[in-house]
Amino acid sequence: MIKITLPDGSVRSFEKDITPFEVAKDISEGFARNVISAKFNNITIETNTPITTDGSLTLYTFKDDEGKKAFWHSSAHVLAQALQELYPNVKLWVGPAIDNGFYYDVDLAEGSISEKDFKAIENKMIEIARGKHDFIMRNVSKLEALSYYKGKNNYKVDLIENLEDGTISFCNHSTFTDLCRGGHIPNTGIIKAVKILSVAGAYYKGDEKNKQLTRVYGISFPKQKELTEYLHLLEEAKKRDHRKLGKELELFTFSQKVGQGLPLWLPKGAALRERLENFLKAAQKKAGYEMVVTPHIGQKELYVTSGHYAKYGEDSFQPITTPAEGEEFLLKPMNCPHHCEIYNSKPFSYKELPKRFAEFGTVYRYEQSGELHGLTRVRGFTQDDAHIFCTPDQLDKEFKDVIDLVLYVFGSLGFENFTAQVSLRDPEKPEKYIGSDENWEKAEKAILNAAIDKGLNYVVETGEAAFYGPKLDFMVKDALGRQWQLGTIQVDYNLPERFDLTYKGSDNEMHRPVMIHRAPFGSMERFIAILLEHTGGNFPLWLMPEQAIILSISEKYEKYAEKVLNVLENDEIRALTDNRNETVGKKIREAEMQKFPFMIIVGEQEEKDNTITVRQHGGEDLGTITVEDFVKIVNDRVNKSLKTFK
Repeated sequence: MIKITLPDGSVRSFEKDITPFEVAKDISEGFARNVISAKFNNITIETNTPITTDGSLTLYTFKDDEGKKAFWHSSAHVLAQALQELYPNVKLWVGPAIDNGFYYDVDLAEGSISEKDFKAIENKMIEIARGKHDFIMRNVSKLEALSYYKGKNNYKVDLIENLEDGTISFCNHSTFTDLCRGGHIPNTGIIKAVKILSVAGAYYKGDEKNKQLTRVYGISFPKQKELTEYLHLLEEAKKRDHRKLGKELELFTFSQKVGQGLPLWLPKGAALRERLENFLKAAQKKAGYEMVVTPHIGQKELYVTSGHYAKYGEDSFQPITTPAEGEEFLLKPMNCPHHCEIYNSKPFSYKELPKRFAEFGTVYRYEQSGELHGLTRVRGFTQDDAHIFCTPDQLDKEFKDVIDLVLYVFGSLGFENFTAQVSLRDPEKPEKYIGSDENWEKAEKAILNAAIDKGLNYVVETGEAAFYGPKLDFMVKDALGRQWQLGTIQVDYNLPERFDLTYKGSDNEMHRPVMIHRAPFGSMERFIAILLEHTGGNFPLWLMPEQAIILSISEKYEKYAEKVLNVLENDEIRALTDNRNETVGKKIREAEMQKFPFMIIVGEQEEKDNTITVRQHGGEDLGTITVEDFVKIVNDRVNKSLKTFK
């Protein structure tokens, strides 16, 4: 007999060689029908894998992220088989599950895949799925794996040559075989609904010097209803696409002459950014932060010292050389080394700590052109960066204070559905990180304690830490249920070591400060993109570029419109007038498209009574009221949405 521990802590005894599926049946027949994936001792296994030792077992359904991963990974196999049958000369490379669905990279050898081919691929996948073929894993030797693909698929051969003998496995289903590590649903029959979403180019191994392959994206579900709901969300997402809204609302643009991934902020977008910056600056001032400014470039040696060059040098722009021999600069890829040097500019005593340096610092990272995406993936972006240098005794309070700041930002911007993610290092891959085990353990403990003490709804993710320290990431769900990483707080014992940062303690000895990295917005560009899509362009009233537009019925009432505008501006309400010789109906339609929260209509009766007629975005009328009453309505709503930071 063996003992299996379940997620609820209960321990059950079973005969050796029992499978996860049989354990699920022992729990409940109904539950077993929905189980599609499993992990034993935190290692993904198949639901038909015999269990031979004591250990912990987790069973997943499609409702779980791990279940979806197995479902979509298995669907990628079915996609690959469908492509092989429809395009006999195709060569397969890799096909992983992704956050929403899966893809497969293939070399078509000849021809191409376009939208007109999607239906045929979907039909072939459903035909294969209906065969209810089991996914069967088998271990193979390196020699056997190489001989299977040699002469047929150079991409798989290259993959296998970089694998160790004894770690290689194939997955079979139907007549199809693929190189695979495992993690599948029981059989293809569970896949009931499929949609091919798009095709794109993808360089082999992500290298622009290599051949461009065809990447086929798809998604699948165990029920047709779920696919229908997902496609509806996709349509909503298209309407809310920040690239589309950014153009319509005249917030930002891109120019090929300026360069890919380098956004240009238009007047309305610049005003929006400035308002966000001022909002955070005001809160930071209350919290004791000091603003600093650092250059857009730094000597290469600065980033060698910090460790960033060794880890991310390939993702940076090429060094800038100067006429001086051996002198090289980099476009600044991050702000923290600069802030370390600011701290180092003078000696500090424990009485002067913590020091909180904040900066809206623009950084530059080289992203491949195929990975650029509107404002969410760019080559130049501004971080609302700050670094806190404190004593170990101050760490707990400082970290919790940053959590409060992040929650204030989310509350004021309407992000109410979020999970905190405690991102720890992967103990199996120590080469990914810098610093001592002792410092890592202290930093990880500090973050976990803070998350617990603040009552955060949190999950732990191993292997997601930054190379210099663990972090607390805030995973926010938007209005469409999509999850984004917004806001991060990191504890770092390592950069203070590398930059030899010190302070004089109460014992008159020199000590090492602890460093907290934090960015509630993260990247201003990405944050605004997500905020655009979350709100559909209907930002919180306090943040709107213009809060009202005054529509005069005819030219005769332009002076009264200007008078109303002056009153609003004196009360710090952002408004403008539309005195064009157009019908009020057309003006209202265009104002709706521009997302103005309020449309103020003025004509003969309004001028006579010294009133305004107010219409809200979306069609609801507030009726005819005085300007003073309108000012009170706007201020009340702004105060309600803009939280108070204590």
